[in-house]
Amino acid sequence: MSKQHRIVVAGCGGMSNVWIKDLLKRDDALIVGLVDVYIGQAEKIRDAYGLDCGVYTALAEAIADAEADLVIDVTIPDSHFEISTTAMQHGCHVFGEKPMASTMEQARKMIETADATGKSLSVMQNRRYDANIRALRELISSGTIGRPGMINADFFLGPHFGGFRDVMESPLILDMAIHTFDQARFIIGADPVSVYCHEFNPPGSWYKGNASAVCIYEMSDGSVFSYRGSWCAEGASTSWEADWRIIGEKGTAIWDGIQAPYAEVLASELAADETAEKKFIRDTARVEAAMGWNGKLGHEGCLDEMFLALKEGRPAETDCRDNIHSMAMVLGAIESAKSGRKVMLS
Repeated sequence: MSKQHRIVVAGCGGMSNVWIKDLLKRDDALIVGLVDVYIGQAEKIRDAYGLDCGVYTALAEAIADAEADLVIDVTIPDSHFEISTTAMQHGCHVFGEKPMASTMEQARKMIETADATGKSLSVMQNRRYDANIRALRELISSGTIGRPGMINADFFLGPHFGGFRDVMESPLILDMAIHTFDQARFIIGADPVSVYCHEFNPPGSWYKGNASAVCIYEMSDGSVFSYRGSWCAEGASTSWEADWRIIGEKGTAIWDGIQAPYAEVLASELAADETAEKKFIRDTARVEAAMGWNGKLGHEGCLDEMFLALKEGRPAETDCRDNIHSMAMVLGAIESAKSGRKVMLS
């Protein structure tokens, strides 16, 4: 039987509901404390889920009182640094929401704290946990299309959220694009080197800030990742997982974010026939991606990986040392858009 972790949830806003619902399904998780700057909000969450735990306004007190060993950080991004470092310094591992921190300096100090305390900090990147994206990643890593040279992701949706997103300075990049950026890193197994970003707010936008962007990233494997996105695109929507085209030496991989991915590969490569006719436009053949992943989807899938990493004593797939590269893509894009120049990320 797995160890049952004693958990304090820090932050009792909207996202806490998602985490608590999934934690209550697990045998290895016991919620022993709720923390919020507004004690009434913590009490409201406790009563809504019938939890038998203390409520607090101070994280250190909650950890000590409840003898916790794991903190779930679902506070606002500006509080992630304080919550995560406090938790690790008081002997707890941390599972946190994206973005990992508000600045790269904070993120680096969080990693230093993890190193110094021997505790782990993992970030929720739920869009990695899907059979289709896993199949696409395998299609690329297996060499089916050869070495990737160009990765393209299109993200076009028109959600009318209302609330804070409508008045954010950079709603698309700050609130959403980190998912697609993290997916790109995951799919090709490479990290960003530089970025040039043009951010803008097109006609018809209901957002105060820039809701559209075009980003070009140079990646550590020599490839180029191109992102085109808009959160005020009415009609002909892509999926929330984006629409992908990855071009390699031998062919192209396609994923619309919904259906199973596939590739179109040079027929001569598949037939291993070096004498195949060299046409102006060469013949290709379709290769279906192998669908071999059967883990849980989304949030629950990422939680499974986080808890398994604790059990096995290893960094999680979305450990802070990995996730800082996805965060760098977001903050680098914002810096580039403001400065009008290419920004180096490593």
